[in-house]
Amino acid sequence: MKINSRKTRRQFLGTSAAIGLFTIVPRKALGGPGHTPPSEELTKAVIGVGGMGRGHLGYPGSRLLAVCDVDRAHLNMALERVSDDVKGYADFRDVLDRDDIDIVHVPTPPHWHALISIAAAEAGKDIWCEKPMARTIYESQQVVKAVQKHNRIFRLNTWFRFQGGFYGMGTEVKPIKKCVENRLLGWPLKVTVGATTGFNWKFQWSGHTSLQRETIPESLDYDMWLGPAPWKPYAKHRTHATFRGYWDYDGGGLGDMGQHYLDPVQYFLEKDDTSPVEIEVDAPQQHDDAVGSWRRITYRYADGCEIILDGEGKDEGAAYIEGPEGKLFPKFESDIVGLKEQVDSLPDPAPQITDFSESVRTRKKFALNESNGHRSCTLVNLGIIAVRLGRNLRFDPDAQRFIDDEGANRLLQQPMRGPWHV
Repeated sequence: MKINSRKTRRQFLGTSAAIGLFTIVPRKALGGPGHTPPSEELTKAVIGVGGMGRGHLGYPGSRLLAVCDVDRAHLNMALERVSDDVKGYADFRDVLDRDDIDIVHVPTPPHWHALISIAAAEAGKDIWCEKPMARTIYESQQVVKAVQKHNRIFRLNTWFRFQGGFYGMGTEVKPIKKCVENRLLGWPLKVTVGATTGFNWKFQWSGHTSLQRETIPESLDYDMWLGPAPWKPYAKHRTHATFRGYWDYDGGGLGDMGQHYLDPVQYFLEKDDTSPVEIEVDAPQQHDDAVGSWRRITYRYADGCEIILDGEGKDEGAAYIEGPEGKLFPKFESDIVGLKEQVDSLPDPAPQITDFSESVRTRKKFALNESNGHRSCTLVNLGIIAVRLGRNLRFDPDAQRFIDDEGANRLLQQPMRGPWHV
């Protein structure tokens, strides 16, 4: 990726090492004279310290050395919360120039996720990225290529496939995974994700269709905030906490919550290496700038499994998972007698690394990494494309292109404003 004419020293070193077939590992994971032993903390920087980004400041496992934001007000708020040895930056490229940072957190708006993740991989950093992984399918494909080319460790900041109460289900995903992979409900399965099964699609993230030009705050570098996005007159609602309501930066509630809700489904349906072949949509006509609501999105896989996104909360009484041999409802209730006892007796799913520091030190993939993260981000972006176009789509999960629909294929890779591109 060439983000502009400036190439950092770290990018040059990363490219040289890749050509020489060396594996780049964090400075602190190396041994020998002059290197800090791996028992000491890893170091990190957080790029984008708005509301979500400030939540990344205290994630354990690494020591914070730098924060970065294009809004001086956000940057100052972050600096007030951290120790005096943490340095602030306005340009992420200056952060990537530092050779004492192992991990880069990327909680920017999604239209920056791919660009910064790729640049971080080229600079020899490991990456902890917010969801969704990227704003388009092509962008997340390029993140996968960069991470793997430069031997980086990547994680997405959604964790429900491996820990935590899974929203309305009242359980971790592990017992659901055990139930599904042992075919206690039969096969194929239908999964309903909506208000009646404990999931809220947050349509309050819809955009405004009649924005008026406003004065850019003195603290904000609006041109840099836009970055690769098309230039449009500044309006407060377009930025910061409400940016999700505009197609240029995200995809509304589906962009906000989609990877949280759908990544665990992809995991327990055993779809980490594939994508749906059909996408059906029921939605009102969308504005060309502002994201609106939708009523229903149905994903269908080649083996007959379906994921239904219920936007209206109309599927009253719907099971979360339904198969030919039984149903599983919210709160892990089931119409199969003794299901919990059966699940408890089954072997656990294959182990995963769920501590990012362990992944960085061992150079082994994190549970939610660039590869399976790309596929769950693809679920989000397939739904967004169907909603924007207002029509059903057929998709080739191997070629990762739509079938006989060039209008849809044009949305796989959307132009970036120069000089930014992947």
